[in-house]
Amino acid sequence: MRHTLSVLVENKFGVLARVSGMFSGRGFNIDSLNVAPTHDPALSRITAVLNGDDTALDMVTKQLRKLINVVEVVDFHAGEAVQRELLLTRVKATSKTRSEIMQICDIFRAKIVNVAPDAVIIEITGDEGKLTPFLKLLEPFGILEIARTGLLALKRDNASA
Repeated sequence: MRHTLSVLVENKFGVLARVSGMFSGRGFNIDSLNVAPTHDPALSRITAVLNGDDTALDMVTKQLRKLINVVEVVDFHAGEAVQRELLLTRVKATSKTRSEIMQICDIFRAKIVNVAPDAVIIEITGDEGKLTPFLKLLEPFGILEIARTGLLALKRDNASA
């Protein structure tokens, strides 16, 4: 089963290694891992997308909460969070195909951030339901390279759900 965890931690040396080590030590495959400072420079947020069973996740969540430097652990269930990912991709683009690529970008609200004679770099944000079909439409042109941030998530407010 796929799980998205948000772990608020003190921004200190070694915390990421302890948290990710706990995931792998409990048999979870980490699909995506993102770490960045928060609005408070003393804190960082780790967003992890994991595959594993519910029982093991419950155990890991309890053990994470016991770690020194861990402030909060939240397991986001379906619909409880706004989730986004940033993707950059370099795609082959000739003078003949560039306009069709631009149309696809417009449909998905993606942005071309670099143009070269034989390729373009495209930036897009969204959830998996947006990024996967976007990439499938670009495949026939020739995807040369992809870089993804991994998933970011914040809990929804009840008033705006």
